[in-house]
Amino acid sequence: MADLSAYSILSGTASGPVIATGEALSFWGGVDPATGSVIDVHHPLHGVTITGGILMMPSSRGSCTGSGVLLDLALTGRAPAALVFSEAEDVLTLGALIAAEMFGKSLPVLRLSPAAFEALCRAKSARIGETMIEADGLTIPVAPPATAALDLTEDDRAMLEGRDGIAVALAMRITTAMAAQQGALKLVDVVQGHIDGCIYASPANLTFAEKMAEMGATVRVPTTMNAISVDRANWQAQGVPPSFGDPAARLADAYVRMGCRPTFTCSPYLLDNAPKAGEAIAWAESNAVIFANTVLGARTAKHPDFLDLCIALTGRAPLSGVYLDEHRKPRRIVDVDLPDGIDDAFWPLIGYLAGRAAPDRIPLLRGLAAAKPTRDDLKALCAAFGTTSAAPMLHIEGVTPEARGAASLAADFVTITRADMAEVWTMFNEGPAEVELVAIGSPHASLSECQALADALASRSCHADVAVIVTAGRDVMAEAGPIVARLRESGVQVLPDLCWCSISEPVFPPRTRTLLTNSGKYAHYGPGLSGRTVRFGNLSDCIEAALTARVPPRLPSWLS
Repeated sequence: MADLSAYSILSGTASGPVIATGEALSFWGGVDPATGSVIDVHHPLHGVTITGGILMMPSSRGSCTGSGVLLDLALTGRAPAALVFSEAEDVLTLGALIAAEMFGKSLPVLRLSPAAFEALCRAKSARIGETMIEADGLTIPVAPPATAALDLTEDDRAMLEGRDGIAVALAMRITTAMAAQQGALKLVDVVQGHIDGCIYASPANLTFAEKMAEMGATVRVPTTMNAISVDRANWQAQGVPPSFGDPAARLADAYVRMGCRPTFTCSPYLLDNAPKAGEAIAWAESNAVIFANTVLGARTAKHPDFLDLCIALTGRAPLSGVYLDEHRKPRRIVDVDLPDGIDDAFWPLIGYLAGRAAPDRIPLLRGLAAAKPTRDDLKALCAAFGTTSAAPMLHIEGVTPEARGAASLAADFVTITRADMAEVWTMFNEGPAEVELVAIGSPHASLSECQALADALASRSCHADVAVIVTAGRDVMAEAGPIVARLRESGVQVLPDLCWCSISEPVFPPRTRTLLTNSGKYAHYGPGLSGRTVRFGNLSDCIEAALTARVPPRLPSWLS
């Protein structure tokens, strides 16, 4: 008999229409907090309003900022009535936990057995109670939330009891609640943090940060900050409206007041304090988490916004997931048909396809070692992987540090073919040949990427009808001073602090109809975030667009 069971992650009652999908969704870049509608043009629910519905999906994916979007939806009355998952999920669960813990807004979160999930997906509406789900004649019992006792240290208990202040006590309550729902038995020390919640995804991010700062919160471990939503020093001169620029700047300032380092980059692995193999860290920002685990061999879960600060305030994270050896093993082998003569566009394309091939598990990619990917190639691959997979890492045979001997442990096999590559390339290039904007730096550009762009332009001037914008971290821009000067002489704007997933008008050129990017991440999120047509290409395509204002849609030579 099929196992029709469920257990409550966050308890509560709700009723509403069932909104079901078999594909995970990132709320950041996927849901408009102002309307509650799905804006991810690549998702089956595109255009659907989730407000008041029983939202069912396997898990979430993509950006850690999804927790902030959900919190804002909860505070404005636009949230789903309940969230129902069939797999482990942290990002939206944390947003719902913050809504209940800090703002008294209850939003039930449940996990169902596969059979129960499939059965409930077929219902038109559902009523969720404390002990039962009822839907179109279907009855599913609900077990209470997990209550397993954590093995806390004396210092943990002191923080929990408020001996280190009310902000730390709140942070520890939230951290231990997340540890319980993850099945952790204890907490682990972390040596550094990276804050993603400094992006002004919604007013809720500012409300949370300023409330914590007013409570006297101060980070315990060295903590860097993600890209923010404005160029901190220049937003007023750039014409950003104070209604957006002021709260976005205040949000950044709140985290700096709490002791965070104002690095303002989504590529913290490019900084001088990048973690070492085996170190336990607490990073948020999906591309950074995947790169840290995959390429550096450090250990961090994909911590949601708000939990990133809670862990930085306590120096402790739930000992679960990829902090543990057994959860870092691949559960799917992905064989890649490597074409001859690939260029830089191959790597984000493969990252995107690898995420689609392993949306819910860590994969091992085979067949790529002969191409000898650079750090920049792996950076692009990891970022694109994070848009289509919920997994916090992957392995590449012969390339990444933990891939050795992993193949025998994987559970099943899939193949990425050249036809798959051509299909995604074509999907990303349905727009016109004419281009008004070239977008580079998602994630933030490295020194070598800035150098490659400057060398490719070779001091030629960009076309008058095309804006070329590179986003990069402050540290990289300081190191790349002469290179940045060369780019600016060619008409390229090089912007600090913000990134493409947080840029807005008028810094994003309002006259843009079609943009071209070499980022698989922004090719995915860009249409929903910008409302424009987004095309994808390699660096040579970006140079052609910069100089001529057009690039005809075409397959690259290695796929032709």
